[in-house]
Amino acid sequence: MVYKKYCVVLLIFALAIVQAVGYDTELFETVACDSTACFDALHGALGDCSCNVDTIDYFNNVKIFPRIQSLVSKDYFRFYKVNLKKECPFWADDSRCAMKYCHIKTCSKESVPGFENDYENELEEEPPALKYSQEAQTPCNSDADHDPALGYLNMTLSVASQFEIAKWKAYDDSVGNFCDCDDKDAEAEYVDLSLNPERYTGYKGTSAHRIWRSIYEENCFRPKVNPYKSFPYVLSSDLGNMCLEKRVFYRAVSGLHTSINIHLCSKYLLSEKKLGFAAPPEGEWGPNLAEFQRRFDPSQTFGEGPNWLKNLYFVYLLEMRALAKAGPYLEREDYFTGNPVEDEETRDAIRNMLGVIYTFPDHFNESSMFNGGSPAAKLKQEFRDHFWNISRIMDCVGCDKCKLWGKLQTQGLGTALKILFSGQWDSFDEEAEKGRIVLRHKAHKRLQRTEIVALFNAFARLSNSIRELENFRNMLSSHTDGQKDVFSGAAGDIKRERCTSGVSKPSLWS
Repeated sequence: MVYKKYCVVLLIFALAIVQAVGYDTELFETVACDSTACFDALHGALGDCSCNVDTIDYFNNVKIFPRIQSLVSKDYFRFYKVNLKKECPFWADDSRCAMKYCHIKTCSKESVPGFENDYENELEEEPPALKYSQEAQTPCNSDADHDPALGYLNMTLSVASQFEIAKWKAYDDSVGNFCDCDDKDAEAEYVDLSLNPERYTGYKGTSAHRIWRSIYEENCFRPKVNPYKSFPYVLSSDLGNMCLEKRVFYRAVSGLHTSINIHLCSKYLLSEKKLGFAAPPEGEWGPNLAEFQRRFDPSQTFGEGPNWLKNLYFVYLLEMRALAKAGPYLEREDYFTGNPVEDEETRDAIRNMLGVIYTFPDHFNESSMFNGGSPAAKLKQEFRDHFWNISRIMDCVGCDKCKLWGKLQTQGLGTALKILFSGQWDSFDEEAEKGRIVLRHKAHKRLQRTEIVALFNAFARLSNSIRELENFRNMLSSHTDGQKDVFSGAAGDIKRERCTSGVSKPSLWS
């Protein structure tokens, strides 16, 4: 009898150990808390500017969102010329990892400025040549999620569209270009953005992780080595140890990353194509609340999720300031497509939206950056070089649809940075109360068609992300039942509600 009692006690103890170990091993696979924790801190001042989140929420959702979404549906903004065939300049091309609806970008650690001088006690880094060698790469064709069909990019253009686009190019060439872009490449092609919406593609694993890890660890300015090997981001508590310019760079990249993650969560593949006339031909797509929580809930992201969401508002503010600063130039563009009626409608829509943007009370103030002579000029060059590297990393993305939207949004942000910091748009005649400048020598400040298309579409994606946050906020508020895990035990399947207090491994744009 005593022996049996000992056996029971031992069995109970063993089950307790198994359950405890289960919690520990699931630390990186926990379900997000069923709460509004993602939004609890998403209020008040943004930092590094005089604006606050609530002001942007109202301004975007009520005034900007409907205007910008209507604008980018116009033919001028619907067709984007891009070269998706460039080889990755940093490591072996892994386009074989292309999957259903996907793509992203990368950057290198050696280019972090002042890294060696600021941190003399840092361990010696692995040489870049070894890091990107073939032997150092992990093959991704064995990825269980690999499905080329999901990464299919619709390149369909009607004969009429091809004819009209040829006229656009002839017109652009006649007035000259501002800078070298993908549309100069022999392999560049026009893509109809309306046929290739940005949404979840299944692109994840080694390839996607390497891209974002390279961006954050190798090309973003960093105050020190991050102690979390599986967490490549800069903790918000460390941002104060960086100067304004470096913080702006990091927050802009983080905000772009956040925006893309929100797009994937809001246009998630909820179910595959089904039989029957009522089923959507490409499957069912919609918001995935659990996925949103996994990416942004504080309990899943070292408490950083709300800060990443704030960075979305920050990069939105930065790009909106670029539109305001270049507004007089953009108001004078022709937006030529060969259709006089639509061209005039496009110009009217541009003027209408810019008129609203001018009324925003708290624009980002770029004049406080890069002041201080030679050191400031050197920092600006490093700033430019870092973003240039990130734009090149976009060619390493293994999914055509992800590469398309990654390159477009990166070019849009790069165009905004050029407007703000190149000096070509600066003027002593600036109307500070409206955030506008008097345009001079327009021919010397010309933006290429692809830059304008990227600038407005990138801003439209940020606007859409902020609008989608409102949808997720409402979903979380009305979601009272919670999420449940199913555990298998000696007594059978046990269903229990769980809100983890641990920290999960954050996603790297997967």
